[in-house]
Amino acid sequence: MQRRALIQSALAGGAALLAGCGRDATGREPGSTTMQTTAESRAGRMPVLFLAHGSPLLRDDARWVDELGRWARALPRPRAVLVLSAHWLDAPLSVGATRPVPLLHDFYGFPRRYSEVRYPAPGAPELAARVRVLAAAAGPVGEDPERGLDHGAYVPLVAMYPEADVPVLQVSLPSLEPAELVALGRRLAPLRDEGVLVVGSGFLTHNMRAVAWDGGAPPSWATDFDAWCAEVLAARDVDRLARYRELAPGVRQALPTHEHFAPVAVALGASLDHAERASFPIEGFTYGSFTKRSVQFG
Repeated sequence: MQRRALIQSALAGGAALLAGCGRDATGREPGSTTMQTTAESRAGRMPVLFLAHGSPLLRDDARWVDELGRWARALPRPRAVLVLSAHWLDAPLSVGATRPVPLLHDFYGFPRRYSEVRYPAPGAPELAARVRVLAAAAGPVGEDPERGLDHGAYVPLVAMYPEADVPVLQVSLPSLEPAELVALGRRLAPLRDEGVLVVGSGFLTHNMRAVAWDGGAPPSWATDFDAWCAEVLAARDVDRLARYRELAPGVRQALPTHEHFAPVAVALGASLDHAERASFPIEGFTYGSFTKRSVQFG
C-alpha cells in the first residue's frame, strides 16, 4: 500500500485510536502499599517526561527512533515506567494490566506488520499498589486488569527501552481538565523518589485533518502554538497552562480535540514540588503540523 493511501485509510479510522478505553472497576484490594525505599532504588529522583509518541509508523522513522533511544540512554535507569497515554481516557483513574498481556493495537488501516509488534515488558504490580494508594486521596481507583499497553505507550517505549526489560504500568487519564491533571501529577510525584519514570505520552499539536505526510513547512498556527507551549512549560506556569484553551495562539487548529495535550499537564504537575528546569530533548515537526516537542522536567 502506498504511503498516501495508507494514511487516508488511517484517517478514516482515526476514531478507532481511542478503542479499548473501557474500564472494569472491580474494587480489588490494593495489596502491598510500598515499593523499595529511595536508598534501595537504582536511581535517586527520576525526571518526569512528556513525549510525543508518534503513530505506529514511528518505528520506520530512523531519526526519531534514534532521538528517543539517545534520550533514554541519557536518563537514570528506571526501576519501572508509569505511562499516561492520550489513548486511554477513563474516570476514575484506572490501573491497567499488572502482568504481561497482549498489546492493545488500537488502530486499523495499517499494514499487518504494525499489528505484529510485541513488547513483552514485565508487569509492575508493586507500582500498581503504590498508584492505588497515592491516587485514592482523590477518590476511587478503577481496575482494568486485562488492558494491555496501547500504542501511545508501547510505540515510544520500543524505541527507548527496546529490550523490554523495564517493568511498565499504564493508567488512564481520568479527566481532560488541566487543573485536575496537574493535581494528579502532584499526587504521583512521590514515585519519582522511588525510581519510577513518570511519562505523559501525547502530542502538543494533533490535528488529523492537517496531516501532511510528504513534509513541508508547518503552518503558522502550529508553530505559534508550539512556541507558546515551550514558553509556558519552560516557566512551569500552571495558571497559563490551565487556561490554554483561551490563551494559546492557534489552539483551535492545533487541538480540535484535547486528549493528546492532556498528558503534559500530568507531567508538569509531577514536577512542581521541586525547583526543576524544563528542557526539550526532542523538537521539530513531523506529519506537517505535528510538533515533536518533548519535555523533561528535572
